[in-house]
Amino acid sequence: MTPLAAAAAIALLAGILAGMVWPASAMARDMAAPASAQDAPIAMLVDAGNGQILFEREADRRFVPASITKVMTLYTAFEQIDEGTLDPERVITMPENVWRDWRGRGSTMWINLGDNVPARDLLLGIANVSANDASVLLAQAQAGSVENWLDAMNAQARDLGMANSHFGTPNGWPDAGATFTTARDLVTLAGAMVNRHPDKFAYYIGRPGLTYGGIEQANRDPMIGRVAGADGIKTGYTNEAGFGYLGTAMRDGRRLVLVVAGSPRSRARARAARDLVEWGFGAFERKTLFKAGEIVATARVQAGSQRRVGLSAPRDIYINLPLGNGAQIGSGDLDGVRATLRYDGPVRAPILRGEVIAHLVIEVPGMAPTRIALEASSSVQEAGFFTRIANGLAGWGNGVIGWFG
Repeated sequence: MTPLAAAAAIALLAGILAGMVWPASAMARDMAAPASAQDAPIAMLVDAGNGQILFEREADRRFVPASITKVMTLYTAFEQIDEGTLDPERVITMPENVWRDWRGRGSTMWINLGDNVPARDLLLGIANVSANDASVLLAQAQAGSVENWLDAMNAQARDLGMANSHFGTPNGWPDAGATFTTARDLVTLAGAMVNRHPDKFAYYIGRPGLTYGGIEQANRDPMIGRVAGADGIKTGYTNEAGFGYLGTAMRDGRRLVLVVAGSPRSRARARAARDLVEWGFGAFERKTLFKAGEIVATARVQAGSQRRVGLSAPRDIYINLPLGNGAQIGSGDLDGVRATLRYDGPVRAPILRGEVIAHLVIEVPGMAPTRIALEASSSVQEAGFFTRIANGLAGWGNGVIGWFG
């Protein structure tokens, strides 16, 4: 990976941040914890729009997710709906083996033997009342066996880069530690769910409860109806895991994703989740750096019909900056804030428009770097014979060995 200084990006950052009031303590701070370690031994807060980490504590520590496991069952189902292999209106009949094993076992929809239930209703039950019976019923019916469904869940986890996660059940029932995850992996999963499946997320997730078979049950989410903009996703609890939560909230177009895990009591989990998300919305100011489609920089192209290709933002690029009083940043003086363009270059043709070929890495002191994908703004075909000779001579004549964008 060759780091290339993005002069244009730095200049733009300077203009945006010029005159902005920045808290002096933020430049080399140990950020005050918005949720206590007693309430949430594991905690993470991320802006889902740009992936910026606002807070983390033990984010890579493995833990048992309990019913938060069901988020991967939901995500797997959402992917299959998009692929056309799962029809939400498909009617599934409750067989004797699932009914016998899961009738009244933990959280349940109370699906009766022989009941015919649309897959859509099973997904609603999984998402909003943590239905163990619905999770197993869907897994067995859709994949032919629970084991096959688990293969699909774990394949999705690998595709998302959830390197520290494994799923041994579709519903999170204790399995002697075969199922585990991390806060970082769960944030990745939640981000994929809301960004890849916004319509299904809005329809299935975050309802106040569910009524099935005349039985009314409430959603135990600690933020829905209590925190402005909160819309899910899933709680979890076992004696082994303690109380955990993966949730989101959106305000003014900004979506935050949070994880709390290992809480000793449900009240501590709720307090930690609310403190974390309110802090996230209140402690930062969002600054837009580039608009969607705007050319951020250019990358050098090898063996292409043109020697450079524009790098554009697939969506608005912004950063969250800490609020407060203190020293003022002058024009051109970013006081440690850096934007760096990174790609393996030169990029070899052919290149397709919209292909991710670079990343903009934005570093704010005291916070983890934010890595934002950049796309090719146009397609570049392979160069013909004479064009390649001309490009090669131009590079040789200038003594260029490493390409700088």
